[in-house]
Amino acid sequence: MLKPSAGEVSPLETLASLREEIDRIDTALHRLLMERGQIIDHLIHVKAQQGGGSAFRPGREADMMRRLVERHDGLLPVDTVETIWRIIISTFTYVQSNYAVHADISGGDSVMRDCCRFHFGFTVPFKTYGDIASVLKAVTDSKGDLGLVRVEAGASAGPWWTQLAGPAAPKIIARLPFVERPDHPAGLPLFVVATPLAEAAARDVVILSVTSDRWQDDLPHRFAEQNIEILDKNFAGSTCSLMLAVCNEKLGQESALMANNAIEERLRKLFHECGLKADVVEIGSHAARFDLTLGRQEAAP
Repeated sequence: MLKPSAGEVSPLETLASLREEIDRIDTALHRLLMERGQIIDHLIHVKAQQGGGSAFRPGREADMMRRLVERHDGLLPVDTVETIWRIIISTFTYVQSNYAVHADISGGDSVMRDCCRFHFGFTVPFKTYGDIASVLKAVTDSKGDLGLVRVEAGASAGPWWTQLAGPAAPKIIARLPFVERPDHPAGLPLFVVATPLAEAAARDVVILSVTSDRWQDDLPHRFAEQNIEILDKNFAGSTCSLMLAVCNEKLGQESALMANNAIEERLRKLFHECGLKADVVEIGSHAARFDLTLGRQEAAP
């Protein structure tokens, strides 16, 4: 509907006509959602004919959310827009392949529950556990469920990431929120854990579990020089367990397998140069973080 010029009063701009416009838009939105559902239904049949595949596309989701907030403007808060789209994406994923979200609430139930409902809505079942090990077991025993674990799980959790090291073990597939900002209503940094993804994985940042025979105080400096972030560490006697995040952007257009080998070899070489023995295993990956206040993707993990 065209707006009148400044100082001009349009006879069409009555409360009734404006409400009619809102009703028209609401009806159009509902029709578009139903149309999206029809496409998803067709997608399910096409996937079945082609041998199936994961319903989760964490890289695509991250890109959709980034583009959404970049183009957003106007009166409606970005928080509302983000949660609407998160519910749409998560619910249609659930329609494709039913799943539940298992969450570690050892750091607080209410915060984790708020984050789960913001990112996954109310249609997706939400189950809580008192420790990370129980979450990982629930994901392992499921046919495609997700687990939510705090990025900063705390010392009491121990080196939980080592449980992701086996080839059949769950892996980190995403980091939430996809769009970061200081006042985010569900801004608790979370890892999404799931059964290993193949073609759907986002690999901007690769997460690795490293077990070294000992620790050296200059390791943080050496990691920083190579754009490697220490996410967590745990000591048991002289043995040191680390969870590291490595930015994958400098590996070029190599295949996923070559990229895996390049990152792991890069770390093994670093530890060898320090005179340390280290076991290095990839335990997941996720899309690059996007900071709304900066208006760009972060280069760092």
